[in-house]
Amino acid sequence: MASTSTDPAPPVATPAPAPANVEAEMAAHVSGITPQLQNVVATVNLGTKLDLKEIAMHARNAEYNPKRFAAVIMRIREPKTTALIFASGKMVCTGAKSEDDSRTAARRYAKIVQKLGFPATFKEFKIQNIVGSCDVKFPIRLEGLAYAHSLFASYEPELFPGLIYRMKQPKIVLLIFVSGKVVLTGAKTRYEIYQAYMNIYPTLIQYKKGDAVVPTLPSNNMMPPPRALPVVRQPGQPDAADQHHDAHQQQHPHPHHQLQQAAAAAAAAMMPPPPTPAMPPAMAPTPVADMHHMNLPPPTPLHHNLPPPTPRHPGLAPTPSLGHHALPPPSPRR
Repeated sequence: MASTSTDPAPPVATPAPAPANVEAEMAAHVSGITPQLQNVVATVNLGTKLDLKEIAMHARNAEYNPKRFAAVIMRIREPKTTALIFASGKMVCTGAKSEDDSRTAARRYAKIVQKLGFPATFKEFKIQNIVGSCDVKFPIRLEGLAYAHSLFASYEPELFPGLIYRMKQPKIVLLIFVSGKVVLTGAKTRYEIYQAYMNIYPTLIQYKKGDAVVPTLPSNNMMPPPRALPVVRQPGQPDAADQHHDAHQQQHPHPHHQLQQAAAAAAAAMMPPPPTPAMPPAMAPTPVADMHHMNLPPPTPLHHNLPPPTPRHPGLAPTPSLGHHALPPPSPRR
């Protein structure tokens, strides 16, 4: 009996587009922009052990400082590249602008090593990284892009001014800046650079700055004139509005205000007159004889009901007063 399985079929890997197709799509892209290659990093195996000190002594444009870096740094002008040559025979070539220039430069470095007497060969040439860049010519809202694509994008403006976008297919890392500059790195071929750019361009269009339209007023909608500034009133000067209000009240008194004024006048008539304050006599020294007729309390002594003074040493007896006693005669000298 055949068993029926409900497990889903394994996903079929999507084949990568052919280089010719990618090249044609890039040429016909709607943006009209083609990313330019800025750096190609390749590795080569020379197949022999090398004496780095001997290479640095006899080769041109070579430097070797084993305390800083364990490789000879060699440069050539055409193509303008730099090579890192290690004692194991491995070499890294960097700085080329295309894949062909990288291969040509690596062969020239291998030939230089051969002329110095080492049995170097050229094998295992492989491109490890390609870096490209382009400018989409419009600013980008990085905050919105990072929020909407949080699974792939990270944006920390305090640490780095660009947005880091890690694309899954192709496996490319993009550095997107607010000015519209884009750096693409991590590719093995230039077609991966082109494919990543064509994948990210619609997203950049979606988060383009300046899409909001500013509403304009119709021609018949006139703005009101500006209000006049208030007049600065000097201290003590009545306000013009207060003067106009008082004059209007005098000419057209309100019945309610008339009743209030009549009630206030009746209440003032019923109140007794306020006592006239007596003028204080002139300030003059009071004679001592007049003080006997005043019922003043006797003066309080300075030390009233105070306990006797406590001796300085409470355990000692008080010293008797010597005011009424004669002093004893002095002791004779021996």
